[in-house]
Amino acid sequence: MTDKPASRIGFIGTGIMGGHMARRLAEAGFAVTAWNRSAAKAQALGSSGVGVVASAAEAARLTDVVICMLSSGPVCDEVLFGPDAVVDAMSPGTTLVVMSSIPVETAQAQGIWAQDKAIHYVDAPVSGGEKGAQDGTLAIMAGGEEGAIEALSPVFAPLGRVTHIGPVGTGSLTKLANQLIVASNICAVAEALLLAERGGASPAKVREALLGGFADSTVFRQHGRRMIDGDFAPGGPAKYQIKDTGTALALAASLGLRLPIATEVDRIFRGLVDHGGGDLDHSAAIVELRRMNRLKADA
Repeated sequence: MTDKPASRIGFIGTGIMGGHMARRLAEAGFAVTAWNRSAAKAQALGSSGVGVVASAAEAARLTDVVICMLSSGPVCDEVLFGPDAVVDAMSPGTTLVVMSSIPVETAQAQGIWAQDKAIHYVDAPVSGGEKGAQDGTLAIMAGGEEGAIEALSPVFAPLGRVTHIGPVGTGSLTKLANQLIVASNICAVAEALLLAERGGASPAKVREALLGGFADSTVFRQHGRRMIDGDFAPGGPAKYQIKDTGTALALAASLGLRLPIATEVDRIFRGLVDHGGGDLDHSAAIVELRRMNRLKADA
């Protein structure tokens, strides 16, 4: 259990989602100090009351909770435990919350490293995309000690809805399950709209007709609209999608599981990235399907 209620938060990583999350915490009354590798993204939060510092370790110093929202497991490890380590700047009894999407084994190893420093550790990846981060409606999947997660309730409240899954690593495991569902749903929506279009129906009208039925979903509503509009400004970049599908498939292989749908979905997204679409939103899976079918990108 954490030693005292959180009032000071160090926020590491203020990118597409992290910036909104840091802003919401500051607006909720927490004293937030942020660091980002691209300093300009953090500086933009000054008007929301977020303090900005020059190093990740400085953001972690004299805080009750440090939240890490970086792009991958290796990046998190480097910032948290490498030179100028965040954990070395944290005080015993404080809490490290890694909300990045990282492999299960990475979260478990980080938990051991944090424990050796007498720091509480929670892996709490999120789902909901940029809109969920902006609106404070993220689904938060938390792994760690029950008492530590309960103590973080005021911190999680401005960000979304938290569920305690189990011990350290199970938050990351749940996020992998989430990513397989999301990625598969995106590809299914893309295929359905492409089929409708080639069959002579208006994709917009097909989408309208299916809203509220069994085919409806958040992905269908949001990303189906993006596909129809050709709006692929990144909320969740495709290059991060393959990070997650690849991690899930590697874990499945280690458990002796074959995941044929996930394997094909991973192939589609890797094709998109290999053909220059890594920085497009993952809804651009339809772009790769068009390429696979030798169709014009805007057909």
